[in-house]
Amino acid sequence: MSPAATGAAPGRRAPRGAARTRDEVLDVPFGAGRSGEAPLTWGQRAIWHAIGRTAPNDHYFNLGRVLPLADRGVPVDTERLCTAIGSLMSRHEALRTRVVDTGGEPAQQLHAAGRVELVVRDEPDPEQAGRTAAGLLAELSGRRFGYAREWPVRLGAVRSDGRITHAVLALCHLAADGHAAEVLERDLRLLVRRGQAGPACAQTPLDLARHQHGPAGRRTSEASLAHWERGLALVPPTMFAQRAAEPLRPRFWTGRLVSAALPRAVDAVASAHGVSGSTVLLTAAAALVAAGQGHRAAAVMPIAGNRAAEGQRTLVSTLSQDALFVLELPEDPSGKAVFTDVLAGAWPAALAGYRAAAYDPVAWDALLERAARERGTEVHPYCCFNDMRLVDRAAAAVPAPCVQELAELRRRTVLDFPATQERVACRYCLHLTGDAAELTVTLTADTAYLPPDAIHAHLRGIEEVVVASAAGAPPPLSGLAGLLAGPEAGR
Repeated sequence: MSPAATGAAPGRRAPRGAARTRDEVLDVPFGAGRSGEAPLTWGQRAIWHAIGRTAPNDHYFNLGRVLPLADRGVPVDTERLCTAIGSLMSRHEALRTRVVDTGGEPAQQLHAAGRVELVVRDEPDPEQAGRTAAGLLAELSGRRFGYAREWPVRLGAVRSDGRITHAVLALCHLAADGHAAEVLERDLRLLVRRGQAGPACAQTPLDLARHQHGPAGRRTSEASLAHWERGLALVPPTMFAQRAAEPLRPRFWTGRLVSAALPRAVDAVASAHGVSGSTVLLTAAAALVAAGQGHRAAAVMPIAGNRAAEGQRTLVSTLSQDALFVLELPEDPSGKAVFTDVLAGAWPAALAGYRAAAYDPVAWDALLERAARERGTEVHPYCCFNDMRLVDRAAAAVPAPCVQELAELRRRTVLDFPATQERVACRYCLHLTGDAAELTVTLTADTAYLPPDAIHAHLRGIEEVVVASAAGAPPPLSGLAGLLAGPEAGR
């Protein structure tokens, strides 16, 4: 599908196959004017490296959003949605950018105009439209992108009785991170409802790449990598050095804990100790990893949004990169130190890591290779933390929940294994989603290092550490390993 400038109405194709008679595929034209080529930004390069380590299962990195359009406002028909999509593609250069190989080096190519497919699925029962949209999103995001030949967005819609009920966006992580996906969802809603979405972000991925590969960018990268070098010298070469079992097939299992107790407990602990809720959970995870592996210090790589710079809040690109958080556990010969004792030091350590999370991934690879030569073994934490909730701020002062309330909320906790996959380029990947009512914590881990029972034990341990701390009985650091001792640990 080669880009071509056109102002024609969306083109209609025949429905896709006998098994897809409900789907209509439309070609939506777009045009914006600017084209160009540049190296990958640091965020793009970081994802490109991760894609290479994860392929052919790199659809793992795809992002998705479902946008309800029947909830309010005037009815939306196909023509109105196509017009909005064309404007969205024109507005955000990331959506018109492909990654190509230029003599062995990846580069981004921005196209001035083209056409993008919209898959429209008819659903006769409006009560089922949401479920149909979720199924369509799973189909669009469940396969890898063709990075050099395909636009980094797949678009879908659900139509019931001639009215569009939902729009669906499946996004390549080279074009958008979680924050950018929210920007796209907001902009598409405004374009559908109002026909405009306000001023577009002045900065673009192309311009950002040229800045990062210039002198100022190199200075920023060098300062960030100096923080990494200092931090890595304080911790073991990796958090998970010894295999614990024969790996299962599929090798990587995702455990999931859904807790109504955690949001209340996190807010209470964060408020009491003057830190953010995300720092409470990051510290709990790091302390358990250290205890479980017998380390005196833990290195965790939280995902940093890198959107503090002026003009980047609404930039659609992938800016997120790994930060480095180092948690050093105190000397504790008496065994009296408790979890909440480490929060005061964890807060500045987390901030320092986030401030040093923008760097050239090629130089980062070179740093790890040099450290491996010096230490005689591979150096990499293989321990990730991703708080996917959009806003993280210090919790407002709230009354501490009572023990009975927390116990009652914990009875509703659900623990399961929703997914498995064959390849992920890490050994411990913790993800947080949810809101004030319920927090979902998922841990995708390599079963050679964390068998299924250990995955669930870490999830239960996080809930136990935070809830016990909120109830006024923070667990002793010397007892954290015990929370991971067996399949019923933490209960």
